[in-house]
This record gives sequence, structure tokens and C-alpha cells, in this order.
Amino acid sequence: MKINSLAVGVAAIAATVCACQSQQQMVNQMQADAVHVAQRRGAFELNCPQAAATVLSNEMVQTPTPAFGFAPPQRAEYTVGVSGCGQRATYLVVCAEGGTGCIAAGAQNVTSANPK
Repeated sequence: MKINSLAVGVAAIAATVCACQSQQQMVNQMQADAVHVAQRRGAFELNCPQAAATVLSNEMVQTPTPAFGFAPPQRAEYTVGVSGCGQRATYLVVCAEGGTGCIAAGAQNVTSANPK
């Protein structure tokens, strides 16, 4: 009986480790699309076609399953900094697992601006 309990424990730990790796892989796979979306929005809002984007943070967000059994898709969230033409801004970019793309959600967060 102890052997079966040990095997179940090892399997549970292995499943947890694999789930974490697959979530990080999903975040990594969607990151290029997130950067592209933030760069395009930043270039438009900063009126700076050469603006460059950098990922400041990322994470996989899991929404709790509601009582009705419908589970919304997991999503990766990125904080992306965009800079160019003497200006900088940050954007929250959200990419749904299995979705068709990413969106730069919310308002522009200007962290500094230099008058031209």
C-alpha cells in the first residue's frame, strides 16, 4: 500500500512540474505576438514609427472555474514597455490560449515624455 501511495505522490508531483513547464512554454510562444501588438500601438500613440518594444514582465493567468462549469481560456499577460522619439509608455497585453491574437488592453500609460 505504501508503494502505491508513493507512486501516486510521484505522479502528482510530475504532473504539477509538467503543467508549470507547459504554461511557461505557452507564455514564451505568445510573447512575440504580444510584443508586436504593443509596438504597433505604441508607435501609433507616440506618433513614432521607429518605437521599440521590450517585455517588462509576463505571467500566465488562470481564471477560477465558475459554478456552471464553463472555464474561460487561460491567458498570458505581458507588461510591455515601448520607447521612441523621446517618449516611453507601458501597455498591458493579453493573449488568450488558443486564441487568434493578442490585444493591448486599457489606456496608454505614459511614464515620461519630452516635448519636441
